Amino acid sequence: MAQLYNKPEYKPVRKFLRNNSTKAEIILWRFLKKKQIDGFKFRRQHSVGSFIVDFYCPEKRLAIELDGDVHEVDKQAAYDRVRQRKIESLGIKVLRFTNENVIQNVEDVLKAIVAEVC
Repeated sequence: MAQLYNKPEYKPVRKFLRNNSTKAEIILWRFLKKKQIDGFKFRRQHSVGSFIVDFYCPEKRLAIELDGDVHEVDKQAAYDRVRQRKIESLGIKVLRFTNENVIQNVEDVLKAIVAEVC
């Protein structure tokens, strides 16, 4: 059976993404790391199949994606929908938030995440 999570060939890309995080990713990671959300472990830039999700909680099979302005472009939005369906077909729930929402309303984003994991 093929490896589904954190395929070795994606390691350089995952590392690059972790080292070049957006402001929203940095803010949200402050609250997700070290099991701060009800003791659940989250991973940053975790590969699932051929995709890399921003954050992933393996215990709850929950992916969190943060979308910047580029995700509002029709072509990118269509790709995001297909990508999300493929990830969800693996039994993983995907929560999406805009970067702006995380930066301006991190408390509401955290409430939505807590509601999903609890």
